[in-house]
Amino acid sequence: MRRWDRLVELYLEEYAARGVCAETVRHVQRELDRWGAWLKHRRPRPRLEEINADLVVRYIRQRASFRSKALVRGILGAQRGLGEFLVRQGLWRGNPLRWMRGPKVRAGDRVPRRINRSALRQLLEGAATGGRAYHRHLWLAVLAVLYGTGLRRGELIRLDLAHWQRDSGVLLIDGRKTGWQRCVPLPPLAVRCLEGYLVARHNLLEQLGRLDQPALFVNKDGGRLKPAGLSRGMALLARRCGLGRVTLHQFRHTCASDLLEDGVGLPEVQRFLGHQTIATTVRYLHIADPQRHAAVRRHPVNEMLAGGAA
Repeated sequence: MRRWDRLVELYLEEYAARGVCAETVRHVQRELDRWGAWLKHRRPRPRLEEINADLVVRYIRQRASFRSKALVRGILGAQRGLGEFLVRQGLWRGNPLRWMRGPKVRAGDRVPRRINRSALRQLLEGAATGGRAYHRHLWLAVLAVLYGTGLRRGELIRLDLAHWQRDSGVLLIDGRKTGWQRCVPLPPLAVRCLEGYLVARHNLLEQLGRLDQPALFVNKDGGRLKPAGLSRGMALLARRCGLGRVTLHQFRHTCASDLLEDGVGLPEVQRFLGHQTIATTVRYLHIADPQRHAAVRRHPVNEMLAGGAA
């Protein structure tokens, strides 16, 4: 097992050379590091050549306990890739993971949760009326940008002031998740919320002597917003508005489903959200399908019930 870390490093170099985005490479590395740590704590410690299907199954059974299907499938994928690499290196005669199949994950199995219009209105009103003046501007801008663009949490936090193109009204989104950058236009209301926040941001940073801060969204201390802090603030806002659990990612689901419901085509929504494949976008049709709603309105049962009521 002494060679494990070096072999994982070599495999990740090969994996990254395929053009996989850096975020995915880091995710695979974390998963393989967990597997390596588990193997190193076995007693007696197995040699690299002694890792067999039984040992792999024991680890997967422990690692996959109470995990989602998608996560289990990802764990197996990371292990399988390393196994094929070890075979090519001549360290394994065969890859025991080659024939192990993860749970079937289909786009329609899990319907994304959206936020209804009433709850959205409550959240916006709560953001505009609660807390300090700076936090009101901050949260109005955050909610407007999340709903108006469908950004992921990480994409929002990584935004710099330079990424806001005021003249064209677009945000430049990094490609850490997808491997390619994209420009997302902001709706007029989101532009007004963002511009109002930028004034408050400038005043705050001027008071703190931190005008060189590049981050677009900053906390009360002038630092870049942290993922945990943003999620915690969202939970507090939802609780203050008397709502149940509301997550930041639900704004992405809501943005996609509302665009489709208003008649925007799938390819446009795919580019807007930065999905690598249109199959990811298709799942939103389960909760927003204008053609299906129109068909229901033309269903003969409507005339039958109307005639019966008369």
